[in-house]
Amino acid sequence: MKVFISGGTGFVGSHLTERLLDGGHHVVATGTRPRSNKIAHDRFQYISADTACPGPWQAALADADAVVNLAGRTIFSYWTEGYKKQMYDSRILTTRHIVEALPPDREVVLCSTSAVGCYGSHGDEILTEDAPAGDDFLAGLAADWEAEALRAGEKGVRVAIARLGIVLGKNGGAMKQMLPTFRMGLGGRIGKGTQWFPWVHLEDVVSGILFVIENPAVTGPLNFTAPAPVRQKEFARMLGKAVCRPAILPAPAFMLRLVMGELGAVLLTGQRALPHRLLGYGFQFRYSEIGAALKDIAR
Repeated sequence: MKVFISGGTGFVGSHLTERLLDGGHHVVATGTRPRSNKIAHDRFQYISADTACPGPWQAALADADAVVNLAGRTIFSYWTEGYKKQMYDSRILTTRHIVEALPPDREVVLCSTSAVGCYGSHGDEILTEDAPAGDDFLAGLAADWEAEALRAGEKGVRVAIARLGIVLGKNGGAMKQMLPTFRMGLGGRIGKGTQWFPWVHLEDVVSGILFVIENPAVTGPLNFTAPAPVRQKEFARMLGKAVCRPAILPAPAFMLRLVMGELGAVLLTGQRALPHRLLGYGFQFRYSEIGAALKDIAR
């Protein structure tokens, strides 16, 4: 199988690429760096490109059997109006250009990422894939992102939307910033810590994407979140336990808003999202409980 991955050398993309190569598949990955120093393999091709712009990179989609769309500027930065436009364009325009380049009437699957931020803030309400969309910036971004991906269905492409929770793994993502702080004994809850923390282990994200690719019945939106979300203060307590340090230094809400602006306000809310449809299709999570996930990551 030939798999095209936008953002294929990022945190999730590099792990997915390695799993695919181990499985005997061919991978074409795009990224913004001039060259990829992470992966060297005779079945791996790297294309340096700004996928928010059309270009020669689109030719690699002509004979792809599966497409995984992971490209997008990180949300973990200060949200100026200019940066919000970069977040938007890197997702919406990349997805649009991928869909435009897909040939019609081929047996292709597109697994395009989104985020559980699409639901906005719903307090303690349990959120399955049928929950209503939110009305903040991230929710609007996710709605437009998903709409661009779903247009591929008009070409006969099977489309699945992976609504990612907070991806936890070694050497990247949210844990790259959190682990050093907690290991120094400086970690703690965010605000009151009562907001829900919709986490998912990196290994389950990669396995979930492979599950989507390999199972023709899987379509539509899918919450990529562990079956047992926790409140943020419980996550902080368990992370402190995993690194054998106390987690008693809170990050006050006013300080988050002051230092991080609009992103800080987002971090003070959360989603109690459950992977209803993934479980219904028969997917089995390796890491369903936060304690086991954090123990693995902190090793």
